[in-house]
Amino acid sequence: MKTIVVVGGGITGLSAMYYLQKLKREHKLDIKLILIEGEMSLGGKIHSIHKGDFIMETGADSIVARNKNVLPFVQELGLEEELVYNATGISYIHTRDKLLEIPKDSVFGIPMTLESLLSSELISQKGKLEALKDLLRTNKHFTKETSIGEFLEYFLGKEIVEKQITPVLAGVYSGGLYNLTMASTLPYLLEYKEKYGSIIRGLGKNKSQFQSASNKKFISFQNGLSTIINRLEEVLEDVEFKKGKAVESIKKEQDGYSISLAEGEAVQAQFIVLAAPHQAAEKILAESSLSTEFAKLQNSSNITMYLAYDIPDEQLPKDGTGFIVAEDSDLTCNACTWTSRKWTHTSKSSSLLLRLFYKKSNPAYEQLNSLSEEELLKVAKKDIEKSLGITEKPISYEVTKWNELMSVYSLQHKSAIDTINAKMAELFPNVLLAGSSYYGVGIAACIANGEETAGKLTKSLL
Repeated sequence: MKTIVVVGGGITGLSAMYYLQKLKREHKLDIKLILIEGEMSLGGKIHSIHKGDFIMETGADSIVARNKNVLPFVQELGLEEELVYNATGISYIHTRDKLLEIPKDSVFGIPMTLESLLSSELISQKGKLEALKDLLRTNKHFTKETSIGEFLEYFLGKEIVEKQITPVLAGVYSGGLYNLTMASTLPYLLEYKEKYGSIIRGLGKNKSQFQSASNKKFISFQNGLSTIINRLEEVLEDVEFKKGKAVESIKKEQDGYSISLAEGEAVQAQFIVLAAPHQAAEKILAESSLSTEFAKLQNSSNITMYLAYDIPDEQLPKDGTGFIVAEDSDLTCNACTWTSRKWTHTSKSSSLLLRLFYKKSNPAYEQLNSLSEEELLKVAKKDIEKSLGITEKPISYEVTKWNELMSVYSLQHKSAIDTINAKMAELFPNVLLAGSSYYGVGIAACIANGEETAGKLTKSLL
């Protein structure tokens, strides 16, 4: 009997284990499955907090519904009846002390139609005319490994990139557009440019992939995203869980590997999936020849803060999911989600629930990170008063800090991963890296990576 160990009980590790169990049963494989998690609870960054009538998430608040693997996965887990969709699709940018709408027919602020471009309140007539060069310019040198910022600016112009696209896209990918590759962000834009001769035209031709009924693009669950973590733990009946067991090292042996845990415990395995942040993986492997490439993998940090109010959600000045903050705004936060409006299930009494984001890219971040929760509350209240005109005192709040745990895919990310994988195949055969540190941010990408990783391991066993 062969043993497969997954290190890391976040969504990637759990998804990998789910598909390993599925393949084990389908092919009647004689394998033992073990999942090791350093914390006493599973889920990683995914954790739903229930406070009174409110539901608050420590990490992501949703899963992108359009990813092809998501809904089948939810169906297999029997969670369809628990599904909830975002209630509204409108979002704004806070600029020049105003909330201006991000055009509806856009993807990350990139227009899908000429009407969307021309109707934008965020850019000038000159900026709109500049963006029309997308219809004329051809691609002669951009590849998927070049900067997404340079690509978009070359074809759409500097103004629309700065004022409409950067606030949205940089917020999602936790990095500057000029330091992020096409491959790690929106690789399909290059394909559209090549096929249709225009980014805008290409997005328009594929509009159905980016829009769904009533703008319901995201999913969650009635009791929060922890629902999917709890269900995965329930259905992994063939898996032995070792929680609260930190992995200290992996040593190669004649018949596989010995995995050393805290307090002297050891686990033997022939196959290992390291579904942990790259800093943890590097420490566990303790291989100096990998250090240079691991050092190229970048992380960011953020602070998120929920504020719950005993006032009706109707006091919001507009209908929408919230706003992103432009560089010319006087707010301290980087973004604000109107959680109770976007996700009606998060406020059972329809009272107002807001979530603010403070990112490492924020000039004030280091000072903010040193503040107490009470001091952070004062900053958040000031941001809410300036942007929404709400002066009432929140009845509760929740602060989450993720220090150096938000993956950023720089221009050197892919080459570093390729080199690490090539060396891993030689130094640590049958040990695979998985997770958002390497292969895609977002829950949907992690689920897909888990499935792909399980498939690779199974091929070695068949």
